[in-house]
Amino acid sequence: MKRVAAIDCGTNSIRLLVADADPETGELKDLDRRMQIVRLGQGVDRTGRLAPEALERTFAACREYAAVIKELSAERVRFVATSASRDADNRDDFVRGVVDILGVEPEVITGDQEAEFSFTGATKELTGRADLELPYLVVDIGGGSTEFVLGGDAVRAARSVDVGCVRMTERHLLRDGVITDPPSPDQIAAIKADIARALDHAEEAVPLAEAATLVGLAGSVTTIAAIALGLTGYDSEAIHHSRIPLARVREITGDLVASTHAQRAANPVMHPGRVDVIAAGALVLLSIMERTGAEEVVVSEHDILDGIAWSIA
Repeated sequence: MKRVAAIDCGTNSIRLLVADADPETGELKDLDRRMQIVRLGQGVDRTGRLAPEALERTFAACREYAAVIKELSAERVRFVATSASRDADNRDDFVRGVVDILGVEPEVITGDQEAEFSFTGATKELTGRADLELPYLVVDIGGGSTEFVLGGDAVRAARSVDVGCVRMTERHLLRDGVITDPPSPDQIAAIKADIARALDHAEEAVPLAEAATLVGLAGSVTTIAAIALGLTGYDSEAIHHSRIPLARVREITGDLVASTHAQRAANPVMHPGRVDVIAAGALVLLSIMERTGAEEVVVSEHDILDGIAWSIA
């Protein structure tokens, strides 16, 4: 057993997993798993820079995580940074801050590396299940990007595209600093067109239509699953490996894009940090399902964070 700490810092959230990993048995035992919405990617699509207030929110979360890692005596720590920090001109400020707090340098990974971590984390425990056909198509819908990974026992093809719930919201729904709520038909059409172009780009590298099982990761997907299951509070165990039909995803997406901020916030499964970006995230998932012909999405709570943990185990 090795005690490891994995940190995944994305466009919208920063997450920590401290776990005991046994490479021989393939068991990953969670000791602490937590998430904060810090919106590191605030304004990056428009300015190309990480905002000072976004950096401070992220550093505050890092200080909390450093205390947890010390308390649980993790042997090794790996900090992976994804879409927002790849895009930012001032990412050196981000790197220095993380090193000062955690003592490790954040690895600003490529989209392909991000895709491989996501695939490993999502599929390691699905191996051998008779009710799920190969190959898997793992889609990780983040704040700034979405990763597509096709494979079975190993990755066959992968691509990352710059379409995510935060990026689509800021690009198409933000007017004079205020998010249009609910969005207009023209704004929805613009988001769908952007997603369609990204899917065209993904298909140049990943044969999406060959997927037999669609596996969906990250907050947009898990929130939609929680709504579909009718949960009265967020329940990771109920969400993990739930199977949500296309018709239900289409219905929920329609409800989300037609609702107001107050209506979305009133849903007991909705994290406050996702209220303003969930409609765009739902449109990404629905578009993927329609493009691939998937009749359902298998939802996984295990994702890039678990993949990072296994990479250092």
